Amino acid sequence: MIITKTTIPDVLVIEPKIFGDNRGYFLESYNKEKFPSKYQFIDFVQDNESKSSLGVLRGLHYQIAPFCQSKLVRVIKGSVLDVAVDIRKGSPTFGCHVAVELTGENKKQLFVPRGFAHGFVVTSEDTVFSYKCDNYYSPEHDRGIMFDDPALKIDWKVTVDKLILSEKDKKQPFLKDAKDLFDFNINLYE
Repeated sequence: MIITKTTIPDVLVIEPKIFGDNRGYFLESYNKEKFPSKYQFIDFVQDNESKSSLGVLRGLHYQIAPFCQSKLVRVIKGSVLDVAVDIRKGSPTFGCHVAVELTGENKKQLFVPRGFAHGFVVTSEDTVFSYKCDNYYSPEHDRGIMFDDPALKIDWKVTVDKLILSEKDKKQPFLKDAKDLFDFNINLYE
């Protein structure tokens, strides 16, 4: 397993070792003991999977306490541009984002810690997206940020006229207007 820090050091790209032969392949998608020691205490409690078509954009989502979530995300089939935005007030990278192409072919995963908004856009005809969460989904604690907030400067790699969004995601606030952001100096894992 190769673990690479991104431009925001808490967001990690994880590349599993792939064992392939004429039968197909095998990979270990998660092993707690091989995860960075800083995060080995995390207990993933919920696995989710979504299927989406070209141009579907889901995000930018996060949950507030006591249901904050870390996510370990990957693509099983197809491709996405996956994005994590730092929404920890006081962080040196507040408002900055990491964007990584995740595909069924490259098998890369993105670890998105608590304190980040997360979203992805589908860049292939048909995509199956999987993610592990360290806290349960709670509709009452669900929040979001507008995907096209000009302050975030995210290039989603898909033209706006091709995007398919939920009604919820069309109405999210810009980062400057978002309520319930995180504090960089607070441990979100307590």
